[in-house]
Amino acid sequence: MKTRRFTKTGNTKRNADNDLVVNGIEIYSMKIDSKITSRFAHNVITSRAVNRGNVHKEVFFDVELPKTAFITNFSMTIDGVTYPGTIKEKEVAKKQYEKAVSKGQTAGLVKASGRKTEKFTVSVNIEAASKVTFELTYEELLKRQFGKYEMFIKVKPKQLVKDFEIEVNIFEPQGITELEAEGTFITNDLQNIIKKTFSDKKGHISFKPTLDQQRTCANCSQSVLDGDFTVRYDVKRTAPDDLQIVNGYFVHFFAPTNLPKLPKNVIFVIDISGSMSGRGIEQTREALLKILDDIKDDFFNFILFGSEVQTWKETLIKATPENLDEARKFVRGIDTAGMTNLHGGIMRGIDMLNAAHERNLVPKRSASIIIMLTDGQPNVGISNTQDIQEHVKKAIEGKYPLYNLGFGYGVDYSFLEKMALENKGLARRIYPDSDAALQLQGFYDEVSNPMLTDIELNYPENEILDLTKNNFKHFYDGSEIVVAGRFIDNNQNHLTVDVRGEGANDALSYTTQQDAQQTDKAFQEQEYIFGDYIERLWAYLTIEQLLEKRIAATGEEKENLTAKALDLSLKYKFVTPLTSMVVTKPEDYNNQDGIADKPIEAEAQAVTGVTLAPQSYLYTSHPTWYTSVDGDPHFIISVPQKEDAICFNINENPGAILNLINDPVTGITVNGELIGDKRANSDAKIQNTYFGKLGIANKHLDLKLTVTPEKITIQNGNEKTGFTWLDSVTLQQEGLTLIINRKKNLVLSMGSSASFVIVLHQVWKKHPLHQDFLGLYTLESDKLSEQTHGLLGQFFHPIDFTILEIHPGSDPKKPDATMIVKNNELTVTRGWQKDYRRDPKHGVDIPCWFVHNNGAGLIDGVHTDYIVSSLF
Repeated sequence: MKTRRFTKTGNTKRNADNDLVVNGIEIYSMKIDSKITSRFAHNVITSRAVNRGNVHKEVFFDVELPKTAFITNFSMTIDGVTYPGTIKEKEVAKKQYEKAVSKGQTAGLVKASGRKTEKFTVSVNIEAASKVTFELTYEELLKRQFGKYEMFIKVKPKQLVKDFEIEVNIFEPQGITELEAEGTFITNDLQNIIKKTFSDKKGHISFKPTLDQQRTCANCSQSVLDGDFTVRYDVKRTAPDDLQIVNGYFVHFFAPTNLPKLPKNVIFVIDISGSMSGRGIEQTREALLKILDDIKDDFFNFILFGSEVQTWKETLIKATPENLDEARKFVRGIDTAGMTNLHGGIMRGIDMLNAAHERNLVPKRSASIIIMLTDGQPNVGISNTQDIQEHVKKAIEGKYPLYNLGFGYGVDYSFLEKMALENKGLARRIYPDSDAALQLQGFYDEVSNPMLTDIELNYPENEILDLTKNNFKHFYDGSEIVVAGRFIDNNQNHLTVDVRGEGANDALSYTTQQDAQQTDKAFQEQEYIFGDYIERLWAYLTIEQLLEKRIAATGEEKENLTAKALDLSLKYKFVTPLTSMVVTKPEDYNNQDGIADKPIEAEAQAVTGVTLAPQSYLYTSHPTWYTSVDGDPHFIISVPQKEDAICFNINENPGAILNLINDPVTGITVNGELIGDKRANSDAKIQNTYFGKLGIANKHLDLKLTVTPEKITIQNGNEKTGFTWLDSVTLQQEGLTLIINRKKNLVLSMGSSASFVIVLHQVWKKHPLHQDFLGLYTLESDKLSEQTHGLLGQFFHPIDFTILEIHPGSDPKKPDATMIVKNNELTVTRGWQKDYRRDPKHGVDIPCWFVHNNGAGLIDGVHTDYIVSSLF
């Protein structure tokens, strides 16, 4: 019997008899249970579903977890039989995965990275009337920021759930002073359902909406539960710190209050290269202006780097009202120019800060910080990242932290992270969204109020075995320092700690003591805590810090750090970047074992995800959404709301000119002329064609840009300017920014409209068949009008599609499916096309649904409608 099975990304359809059933599956219970003991959160998500259909169906368990969490357990119970997840060393798990693939199976779990979350998805086929229970456990240490601990839970059941509940129990020995809970999806009606109580050491939150309260409207079957549920709280602080001792382990929380604020010296090192033009530099200016409103009595300066390095002032200056007004004028005038002389910019900042200290231009008791923002990779001056790291480390000498902010996905995040960690700072990605200015300002706010420098928490060496990091460059207001350790003698029940730091007026120095009896007394209410939580907190913190150290380490040191972190990850069953969880499934209905990995931020620009079982398909975390045409014209259409892509080819004769983009409102058109191979390939049924010439015009500005694999020509009215691909150029004139990256690509921005990247593909000159050609990538296409059309342009408007009936195709690695798009039913094939923006030689595989026959049924009309008579 043939049934239509919707994939997870397909549209949901309502069963007239029962709006709890979607595609034959009812999720009848979903519970999120969170226990927080001394900042350490232990979360269990349990989802129960039943197949209400009369044939076997695929059930999905799909949750998003905080990036800071480690998965510790997963199991699936089908009709009373439990299939557990086992955590193994990544290489061992990988071999198991490859073994499955060699048998013709595809392993089945997805780990995709979002801004604050990682996605965990598993699917399983179950018989009619069968029940399945999924249970996922993850743990994390909650960080204190702006005076509160925060835990967020992603809520997205995707359908109505009869029994839905979030329950949070908090136990804090110091006592709880405030507790709040909110949700991005919480309406006024739902606000009253959040039940919240706390007294002394215990806090409790529950959220249990009825079916009717979950509906988006009275008769709707869609769920309103879609967003973040956030819990925030803080603890009593009668002393600057709190020590807890349990079962041979200790944890030390240090967060003094009521300290005078230290003056700070901050240098902002800002990338103004051409790639920052448009929204990027606008948002940077916006953030810097807000930051200037917060700078009081501090010393500061701005350093800008494009191809050249420029400074606002020759040295750091005090934030007086007059100087701040002058700084605002300077910031409003910041604009983009040139390439990326990152080394020159950062070294100028370090030299300036060093000189200010040597010449006593800044207060002796003050905290110094460098904040660098860049969106690209160094390509002027010293551009070898290892050399830059060495120069920076040698110049800073551990005197102050370096914070690196990577704007977007064009950065070498791994390099920025290593350089920051080597210099007692950290790296953060700034996502190129509408709130980028708020992200920049938010980061500054975290480090804007230093209270202490050079903090040391010293423990008796003859009593402690494994100690986490215990010296810190800065302590910021509203944060907390956490140190954990293991006693040599498992029965030891007391500890003395010497605390030292440098404050605004004088040195901080005191001794603190604790014994296990005091902790036991505080922990009398055992039902609120899980017994080994301090040991697990110590393991979590140790692994996190070993992985951090490992980023900047090399050789034998890196091997030792890896071995220690792996050993602890396996012992405490944490899914970390060194381990994977293997999920076993029942063997019937093509179910296969699957693997879950933990992605890392440095790889976020790469496509992440592992193929699901044949009934489903690859999810991908696309770095940035764009629409492109490259190769033998391969068109790739991004569909961000589906986290997916559609692709098609156009087979036309050499010499044909195709209209790619036409926007009557902005006056922008893009056409491309096809070229063929040097001679026809007699073996091929269809001759290869590529774009050998691209013409981009803006009739409102009377601008025309002609690009071939040999040269680039700009015609402005009657004036013509020419360049070759051997040039490195940044050209700015009214309404136009052109950056040529020698022998690689060019980036073109016209006013506040979309940007285009043209990639140069060069083949061996003596190749008997192939010749050089071009690829076109459109960025920020939403800046073109709704009337935009053309082979590419028509897809700048949102497009929706549904995938049905995935089944084996002629190629065993590429399943076929039915796609419903624009009211047409098309046969499509799962495959890959190359994205050559970052790697013009090898490209990156982008998974997509391939539409056959020159895009018939997907494109408006037929492909020959888009043939035009000339390039302009």
